[in-house]
Amino acid sequence: MESLSKLPDTVGVVVGTIIVLVILSQSIRILREYQRGIIFRLGKLVGPKGPGPIFLIPWVDRMVRMDLRVVTVDVPKQESMTRDNVPVTVDAVVYFSVVDPVAAVVKVENFLKAVSLIAQTTLRSVLGQSELDELLAHRDKINHILQEIIDRHTDPWGVKVSAVEVRDVILPEDMKRTMATQAESERERRAKIINAEGEYQAAEKLVQAAGMIRCEPIALQLRFLQTMREISSEHNTTTFLPIPIDLFAPFIKNLAGGNGNGSAPAETFPLPRVPIAK
Repeated sequence: MESLSKLPDTVGVVVGTIIVLVILSQSIRILREYQRGIIFRLGKLVGPKGPGPIFLIPWVDRMVRMDLRVVTVDVPKQESMTRDNVPVTVDAVVYFSVVDPVAAVVKVENFLKAVSLIAQTTLRSVLGQSELDELLAHRDKINHILQEIIDRHTDPWGVKVSAVEVRDVILPEDMKRTMATQAESERERRAKIINAEGEYQAAEKLVQAAGMIRCEPIALQLRFLQTMREISSEHNTTTFLPIPIDLFAPFIKNLAGGNGNGSAPAETFPLPRVPIAK
């Protein structure tokens, strides 16, 4: 009989314990270091809480969790026309984080969707104001412009855009072939200029060598012998017979002195002096 009388008391203790556990489970929240909890009490904003344990009034308080870590949003491919009328397809990625969790909850319905849409709109707008060469060669400048514009729009929402990167630029096949032809023509132009500069420098050296040979005639004969050595080979059947240039010196003097019948010497023109590089 005594055990039956104690049974209602035991049931009451068990029921009370269950009720306390339910109330505690509804009133205690644990937030991590990178999380903040925005508390609403009967619909009125109380403020941010966390990190650590948070105590709520059951059925009175409501908490919205906010993540403060950097979030990455892929901007879908956007087709646009550049300022120089070239169709391009560009996609990008946006890096941002929540710096004001209260504004991110109160001032915008869904900040993730809002950032994604404003990034798509801004990307199309910036592409329309940029030329193709600027988009390909100065991508850092485009990224900086996108980051400034998106950050200016998201600042009232408590969102800070840390970086925007244009990931890929897709061009039409016709434009790719045209750019390849242009690059090939540019390389040919540079090659012709380099070849012309080489010919010019070689001509300068030849003029300087001619000046040195004029001062020392024996240098011409030495050069002649060196040339014969270079063009001869082990299996060459051609025979070279060098003729000393001094043998022709008397004939050259006679031609310079006159034509042999007492007439005046032929008019000679002095060779121009060429500076010798030291």
